Amino acid sequence: MKYIRYSKYVADPFDGLSAEDLLHLLQDFLLASGFNQPYYSFYQMDPERTMENLHRALLEALAREGMVPEELLNELRENAQNYPHSRLSKLVDKLLERLSEEGYITVEPPNPNQGEVSQLRRGGATGPEGEAKFEITDKALDFLGFKTLKDLLGSLGKSSFGRHDTRELATGVEADGSSRQYEFGDTLNLDVNATLLSAIERQGLRVPLDLDYRDLKVHQCEYQSSCATVLLLDCSHSMILYGEDRFTPAKKVALALAHLIRTQYPGDTLHLVLFHDSAEEMPLSELARVKVGPYYTNTREGLRMAQRVLSRQKKDMRQIVMITDGKPSALTLEDGRIYKNAFGLDPLVVSETLHEVARCRRNGILINTFMLASDYGLVSFVQKVTEICRGKAYFTTPYTLGQYLLMDYMQKKVKHIH
Repeated sequence: MKYIRYSKYVADPFDGLSAEDLLHLLQDFLLASGFNQPYYSFYQMDPERTMENLHRALLEALAREGMVPEELLNELRENAQNYPHSRLSKLVDKLLERLSEEGYITVEPPNPNQGEVSQLRRGGATGPEGEAKFEITDKALDFLGFKTLKDLLGSLGKSSFGRHDTRELATGVEADGSSRQYEFGDTLNLDVNATLLSAIERQGLRVPLDLDYRDLKVHQCEYQSSCATVLLLDCSHSMILYGEDRFTPAKKVALALAHLIRTQYPGDTLHLVLFHDSAEEMPLSELARVKVGPYYTNTREGLRMAQRVLSRQKKDMRQIVMITDGKPSALTLEDGRIYKNAFGLDPLVVSETLHEVARCRRNGILINTFMLASDYGLVSFVQKVTEICRGKAYFTTPYTLGQYLLMDYMQKKVKHIH
């Protein structure tokens, strides 16, 4: 005879949390910039990307938001040593499994035979090579970008945005201007009324009406330009010094800008260049892993790298959006050696950097500078950069950076497209 055993139903206190809610709770941990690790090297493997640390970060976030029931907290206080086998630990493991199942993280097990997150987190091996690692996916980055963009635009009072408007007219689907005669290559968005009137004026009102090529009239719409943007991001050590994390907000803005361009400006492109002692281009998919790097600020090398990236882009507009908080303090010499001056505003470094700014202007590249500092020497340098390249300079804080940058991007107007 078959028996069915019933047990008392125990509610899961975290049932109402979606994977997106969990990702929002973990946002600061996933986008950490090394603010709490002042001696972290950009070139080292990331020591935080273990399932153990992810579990701990989620637990702390849940407790900080008051989402952990008092009963489970009391169990933890009474028997903290037995936490790995406690009910709270298993519930947090289930939340991490949800993130993995829905494609927001991928887990690299220390042992191919172990598949569950709870087993991965407490894998039998010890040491960094014996711990399960995780990576956030493009899906997670896209969500974080959307979330940041939504928060930033919410503070601006904006709910919708268009593309980059210009004074030029072009043929398209939207009819915003008067009609004109069709030319080869135009979008065939016929103005039927104007076309018929042209034929009638030419041959009179009769049936059948004989249309000729010269009768074709097309609607005109505002020409909306495409733009290639390089986000030039300072990751020198000063971005996490002086008791303030300036790098994490910059990363969040980069994610928001990437999401904005992908969803609202599909003709635009965005590339990421980091500069410190030197400079390198980074895929946007690696943005979440980036931390502050070597100590100095080689602005000229960053501008050089950005120009090489933009030279591959065939767009109407090309611009560099530079986010920094420090004075230029390094310079790559012709023989490859790096000249450094920790005090900043060295005459040699400044003059060579301004020469590079002038080269950007000659190449038709606009530079907009977002400064996270405002001391007198730096203001003078940035004003000179703005004067040379005819761009804009914004002296802002980590808290208002996103608002200034996104507003500038969305409101950009171009007087003439060549």
